[in-house]
Amino acid sequence: MYRLTEAVKHLLIINGLVFLGVNTFFTDQESISKFALFYPESPMFRPWQLITHMFMHGSVSHLMFNMLSLFFIGPLMESVLGMRRFLIFYFVSGLGGAVLHFAFQYYQFHFAGIDSVMYTPAVGASGAINGLFIGLAYLFPDLEMFLMFIPIPIKARYLALGLLAYDLLSGISGMASGIAHFAHLGGALFGFLLLLRWTRRI
Repeated sequence: MYRLTEAVKHLLIINGLVFLGVNTFFTDQESISKFALFYPESPMFRPWQLITHMFMHGSVSHLMFNMLSLFFIGPLMESVLGMRRFLIFYFVSGLGGAVLHFAFQYYQFHFAGIDSVMYTPAVGASGAINGLFIGLAYLFPDLEMFLMFIPIPIKARYLALGLLAYDLLSGISGMASGIAHFAHLGGALFGFLLLLRWTRRI
C-alpha cells in the first residue's frame, strides 16, 4: 500500500474537522441550510455550497465510507498525478458531480413536476470519490481490489463498471432514494474526461 500522501492527509483531516464542527456548533437544519448543496433555482442555494457540500456528510457511516475510500485509493492516485493535479482532479470530479446532479434536478423540476427538488439538499464527497474510482480503473484496470464482506479480489475495471451500472440503474429507477446517484455518475464522468485529456492530450 502506498504511504499516506500530503493532499490525501489534509483532505481527510478537513473532512473530519468539518464533520465535528458542524455537529458541534450548528443544529442539523442550520448546517444543511448553510453548507449543503441546493438546486440553483432554490431560494436556499448559495454559491459557496458548490465547495462546502463536498466536506459535509450526513452520518458517521457516510463519512467513514468516503474517507476510507479516499485513504485507500487517494495515495496511489496522488503518487501518479502529483499533488497539484490530484487536487485539481478531486475538485473537478466533485464539481462535475454537482453539474450532473443539477441537470437531473432540472429535468425533475421542469419536466417531471417534482417540486421537492427545490428543498432537497445533497452532501458528501461521493462525486469526488467516484472520480477517484474511475481514475484508478482507467490507470490501473487490472489492479485487484477487495470489497468489505466479499473475500475475492475484483479487478478495478470491473468494480468501476459495477459501480457505474448500479448508480445509473438506481438513478433512473428511483431505487435507493436519498442517494444522489447522478452526482456519483457526474464525478465519474468528469474525472474520466479530465484524465483522458491529460493522458491523450485531447
